[in-house]
Amino acid sequence: MKKIMVLLLILVSIKGINAQTAEELINRVRMKLDKVNDYEAKGKMRTNVIFIKAPVANVKVYFKKPNKLRINNENGISFIPKGSVNINLNNIFFNSAAFTIIDGGKETGSGNRILKLLPEDEAAGVVLSTLYIDEKNAVIRKAKITTKESGTYELEMTYGRYISYGLADKFIFSFNTKEYKLPKGITFDYDDGTKKENSSDQLKNKKGRVELIYSEYKINKGVPDAVFG
Repeated sequence: MKKIMVLLLILVSIKGINAQTAEELINRVRMKLDKVNDYEAKGKMRTNVIFIKAPVANVKVYFKKPNKLRINNENGISFIPKGSVNINLNNIFFNSAAFTIIDGGKETGSGNRILKLLPEDEAAGVVLSTLYIDEKNAVIRKAKITTKESGTYELEMTYGRYISYGLADKFIFSFNTKEYKLPKGITFDYDDGTKKENSSDQLKNKKGRVELIYSEYKINKGVPDAVFG
């Protein structure tokens, strides 16, 4: 009898997760992210962009609500394309207080719930956010963001010790370099160091990738505003 009761409770729990509306799921994700007022994180950043040759670097990442983000690279240079502040997932929701949610059902294979967010504010910088959400843990596993100024980019998140705060252990930020405005007259080296090009058009039609792997977070310990100056 006891085993039957346990089984029924499990089935009810699973049914409850599957039955939640798109709005309820979004609210669960937001509530988890909202627990983080600020953080300081240590990690490593790998930049793979065809016109920039950069070694793997130790970085410190600072965040403070609602959308302040800073990445300090030990080498003094951090290539982070405009708009990549959205590696702070809170910024997906901060860009527009109100949005229409379209339920895209389940992703084949992973079972992640696909939700599309359309901001109701026509002046919002984000045009469309497609989120792939792990319903059980209420975290965003993948996101595809289309913006007015920075084109479309994608995020992939892997979670571990800090999943209860919605903070990923690993971020992969992918973008199309043609959306990045290169300074005029600058020649960049290709990754293999064997070829140079002066034509920004030839360089821009490539994929870029920034990977952040965090080793430690200090959450809600206080980050001064001066850090972001």
